[in-house]
Amino acid sequence: MRTFGCQMNKHDSERIAGLLEAHGYARAETPEDADVVVFNTCCVRERADERLRGQVASLASAKRERGLVIAVGGCIAQRDGERLLRQLPHVDVVFGTHNVARLPELLAAAEESGGARVETVSSTTDFTSDLPSDRERPWHSWVPIAVGCDNFCTYCVVPYVRGRERSRPLEDVVAEVERLAADGVVEVTLLGQNVNSYGRDLYGKPRFAEVLRRVAGTGVERVRFTTSHPKDLSDETIEVMAATPHACRYLHLPVQSGSDRVLEAMHRRYTQEAYLALVDRLYAAMPDLALSTDVIVGFPGETDEDFEQTMRVVEAARYDQAFTFIYSPREGTPASRMTGRVPRSVAQARFDRLVAAVQASALAKNREYVGRTERILVEGPSKRDPRVLVGRTGSNKVVHAPVPEGTSAGNLAGVLLDVAVEEAQTWFLLGRIVP
Repeated sequence: MRTFGCQMNKHDSERIAGLLEAHGYARAETPEDADVVVFNTCCVRERADERLRGQVASLASAKRERGLVIAVGGCIAQRDGERLLRQLPHVDVVFGTHNVARLPELLAAAEESGGARVETVSSTTDFTSDLPSDRERPWHSWVPIAVGCDNFCTYCVVPYVRGRERSRPLEDVVAEVERLAADGVVEVTLLGQNVNSYGRDLYGKPRFAEVLRRVAGTGVERVRFTTSHPKDLSDETIEVMAATPHACRYLHLPVQSGSDRVLEAMHRRYTQEAYLALVDRLYAAMPDLALSTDVIVGFPGETDEDFEQTMRVVEAARYDQAFTFIYSPREGTPASRMTGRVPRSVAQARFDRLVAAVQASALAKNREYVGRTERILVEGPSKRDPRVLVGRTGSNKVVHAPVPEGTSAGNLAGVLLDVAVEEAQTWFLLGRIVP
């Protein structure tokens, strides 16, 4: 499995792996050992298209020499369909975002006939959560509460490749988390393109605060969620976050731009003033909240003054992290047809200033943790040093600490431990385990 993109894609990949294992496949350690390679793709950024094409091309010799089967699913597959076969003739199966359950049959048909198979239906009433799962981390699970999106931001392809928003019944979500908690899962992440509008299609009004409250009552230790659209984040949800110990003190709240003019062109449906007022309410309810965001620079027509407004928001919001992007047009979106392209050199200069500001903000926020004791969920050993374990706080801070004598970081994965924080870096904290 090779997965590009968002958490929803990671969830789908775990379901794809579980589904294939249920049909007799076993996970291969390396591509050289594999009979089938599955790419689960994202098309939100141009870079993902480039990575897919490069990695498929690198498998051409394996396909010729030993009949490797290559399947491409996810958002690029949904968007391109048959066209993908013309661009990547080595591919055997193309399956869309609504066709995950059909993958074993499509693979069997391609292997039997030697011809390519393409299936990209435009919608389905099924959820991939109904499929078996092979979780990457036994102690963590992705739990979609809704799929698709109704917002139609002008730069975004998600509504076109994931479809309109569909919510899972509340009882199904709660029942799944109850099963996961009984299975030893310590942390769940609730997923949706816009979790805050959950239930509007089923119940006539959003009910995300109720989802959060009930999931937190299942016995699972930690509850995270993503992504929140600022226009739909309710005061009730903020109250539940603040009052519920199992709800993590971390929120991803994409702003995209600080300019009202650009926000209108993006069809975001909030203003800078409304966004910062929301941030103020969040910090008032949870002073220890960690806040992250998404920012696009160089959107068509963005002026120097527009960018300065974005910098104002970054300063005022005091972000712990930001995912920053230079705008790249996505085929089929309204923004791809807009005039006023920002020269790459200008966009790059703005991007560099933005990154520097975010780094300064992240370091300042991390320094507030020095001298505190934080509860971390151990994820495993550091890639650089097996004598160091890596864990994450409820506020999503990465923490490095020496492995206690007599044990290993691998054995501690999925365990909650207390760490005394001794040092802050921009993107992580250093500390020691508290006995």
